[in-house]
Amino acid sequence: MDPGAPEFYPGIPWRRYYTDLNFESYIYKCASFNEFLYSYTNAHGHWVKGFYMPMEITDNDAAVRSDGSVKTLYCLYTGTFSEQFEPDSMAGHSPEVAAAVTNISVRLHETQNYYQAMAAAMGELQKVCGAVSCMLYTVDPGRQCCTLISNKGIQKEYLDVMCQEMSRSPFEIAAAWEYDLDGSDCLLLDDLDIIKERDPKWYESMKGYDMKNIILYAVRNNHNLVGFIWAANYDAAKMVQIKETLELTSYLIAAVIANHQLVSQLEIKSTMDGLTQLLNRNAMNDRVDKLIYDKPDRMGVVLADLNGLKTINDDEGHDAGDKLLIRAATLLKLAFGEYEIYRAGGDEFYVLCPGITEEELKQRVGELLSLANSTPDVSFAVGSVYTDGDYDIRDAMKTADEKMYKNKQEYYQKNPKKNRRMQNA
Repeated sequence: MDPGAPEFYPGIPWRRYYTDLNFESYIYKCASFNEFLYSYTNAHGHWVKGFYMPMEITDNDAAVRSDGSVKTLYCLYTGTFSEQFEPDSMAGHSPEVAAAVTNISVRLHETQNYYQAMAAAMGELQKVCGAVSCMLYTVDPGRQCCTLISNKGIQKEYLDVMCQEMSRSPFEIAAAWEYDLDGSDCLLLDDLDIIKERDPKWYESMKGYDMKNIILYAVRNNHNLVGFIWAANYDAAKMVQIKETLELTSYLIAAVIANHQLVSQLEIKSTMDGLTQLLNRNAMNDRVDKLIYDKPDRMGVVLADLNGLKTINDDEGHDAGDKLLIRAATLLKLAFGEYEIYRAGGDEFYVLCPGITEEELKQRVGELLSLANSTPDVSFAVGSVYTDGDYDIRDAMKTADEKMYKNKQEYYQKNPKKNRRMQNA
């Protein structure tokens, strides 16, 4: 029950006590049209299995209200709750629903390209819903990012427009939709009055698109939100079939999204340096291998070695050394932000600058040194190489290393107390 619900009175809408509008719709349809209905949903933190059974009564059972104007209809609802998903509970649906689920499952797995598979699945769902548009809004909580996919692929421009019209970031849109669902698995609305009540910003953004009704279905993996299925101007006469199809396919789609996000996280971890959030040595080696056979016309290579890291680690501890590395990485990002920055070793950073001009390379290196000079505890030994024409990227990196080493010797000649390696020798 909603803690803010008013006192009960006959005829009060169910949503004033319990905000799942779909439950109210099922109860109404079961009783009004004398239909046996079944649902299996992931809602309110549980897997909920619902059975709806119409109950006919006679006038002798007070089926007519006191004014004689409206007949009261009844149905029996039985629900079970479980923490774990039960595959067998998905059985018992109509042949139309089974066929739709099969088609969508095929689309999800007929290609290894994640975005193509999702686009194909949205095309099938759009047919099932009889909707003008049907899209998947994926949510990656770990990376705080979202993607909008239609039957035509990624819709970045459309997402940008949505964000602008609602004055929200993509992740804020997802948070607002989760709030709009209010614990339910979906909203299947014949009109937009509920949206106007719950989310005025979203309602205002839809007014200019001639939307008459809307579906918003949460896609969850083990109760964790990974996306939404969103459809506009659907065939309201097919509501039950749509709901049953979404109940089944959202589980399949959630598994594909979760797997894609897991693979993406593993790829990021395999190519990113966890401390500095720069590309790591594995990523650099892969990139160099590709540049041997597919190289741009011009290339700039910079090797920046952080001076004095061993001294900081020995005197102040590795936490202080880690903070120094993070500050050094920040300066590299400021000077070479749009280029490829790699942490190649403990205190060694490579920057690859495809397409850069020789003049710009000198300017960027000068900017890095100027930033370091303005930062009391950060000092770089730098070697840079500009090359074009028929060059070997490995030779260019070797030359940059030689120049850096020479620059480092000059630094330690001027600052002998910071050369802890020579002192230990």
